[in-house]
Amino acid sequence: MTEASRSPWRLRDFRRLFAASALSHLGGNVGYVAIPLLAVTALDAGPGQVGALAALSTAAFLLIGLPAGAWVDRLPARRVLVAADAVRALLLASIPLAWWHDALSLPQLYAVVLLTGCATVFFDVGSQSVLPELVGRDRLVPANAAVVSLMAGATIAGRGAGGFVVQLCTAPLAILGGAVAYLASAVGLVGLGAPRPPGAAPVARRRLRAEIAEGLRHVLGVRELRALALTATLTNLGAQLVNAVLPVLFTRELGLSAGALGLYWAAGGVGVLLGAGLARRFAARLGHGRALGLVGIWFAPAGLAVALIGDGPWLWLAGAGWLAAMTKTGVDNVLGVSLRQRLTPDPLLGRMNATFRFLLTGALAFGSALGGVIGETLGVRAAVWAGATCLSCAFLPVFCSPVRALRALPAPATPPRRAPAPATEG
Repeated sequence: MTEASRSPWRLRDFRRLFAASALSHLGGNVGYVAIPLLAVTALDAGPGQVGALAALSTAAFLLIGLPAGAWVDRLPARRVLVAADAVRALLLASIPLAWWHDALSLPQLYAVVLLTGCATVFFDVGSQSVLPELVGRDRLVPANAAVVSLMAGATIAGRGAGGFVVQLCTAPLAILGGAVAYLASAVGLVGLGAPRPPGAAPVARRRLRAEIAEGLRHVLGVRELRALALTATLTNLGAQLVNAVLPVLFTRELGLSAGALGLYWAAGGVGVLLGAGLARRFAARLGHGRALGLVGIWFAPAGLAVALIGDGPWLWLAGAGWLAAMTKTGVDNVLGVSLRQRLTPDPLLGRMNATFRFLLTGALAFGSALGGVIGETLGVRAAVWAGATCLSCAFLPVFCSPVRALRALPAPATPPRRAPAPATEG
């Protein structure tokens, strides 16, 4: 197969999924900016209440992340994606409607943020799980590169655009625009074709607990997947240890503006975008698994440079380190996700992706709490150094695993053989 024929952009269903994901990210980023601003301006919310909104946005991944994977494996992917977008559209639309009737309250915002997060769990797990079926296992790397680039672009520009929309149209109308984006995504996904392969037998429905356990055993039992999970978890933990205390470090200790902090974080988005673009070149030159291992060594010093934040040139050096560390994350997101999709049989894709999401989101939550504790007890510099050290060492699980020996993606995994189980309700 030629390089041109391997391009996922030749496939109508991939283009449809990509466009829908772009609209979903637009809706999500508008809500990320507009809902806290609406809480502050219309409901006089304080820092603790705004923090609760932020916490609820990720709580869904911890609450239902694992069972969501089992449900995604049971259901047609197209229905999951369409339903998730439709639910998010209705939830966001309820906010400007309540505001218009002077009935908006903080409990409503809490409920909307939490339930929207639950729908996002299903959309994210479902979109990653359906991708191998839509593009074929031989197109996974370019397809994942496109998706990671989309997410990085949303990080760089999406939230800035959300702030501009809020400033131009007011928060309620901006949130209504986010609801329209979700609705447009749902409509676009209605025509998505993701049927089961010809002759595939229907998956027997077993107890939900047994299906979740099977997904966990798959991720933690396969050495390559276990190494990928540990590296990604350490990366998220290190990044969040740093991010949790950066606002205090920038504004109180260094006397820098919120705009400077935004630019620093934007550099990380640029790094992820750069890494996504370089991933295929690294894999072609070094081999798929060796790229994952060696890139970690190359960029390990960059993780430590993140801790050197200070005045003048030290800020630029730390910013360059942050960009480089996130470049490594972009490479991992493309090559690592492609590898774990290749190592997982189709019936387990939802549970595998949900298990990774659960671990990675748990690392973010734990990193936020640990960063705050270290910052309060030992100082914000100690928290930044802890995160930087974690970032610089995150490559070790992959480097010390069989992943490093992989020259190319392995053959697609086959479903495990097991005796038929009686159908039960989960």
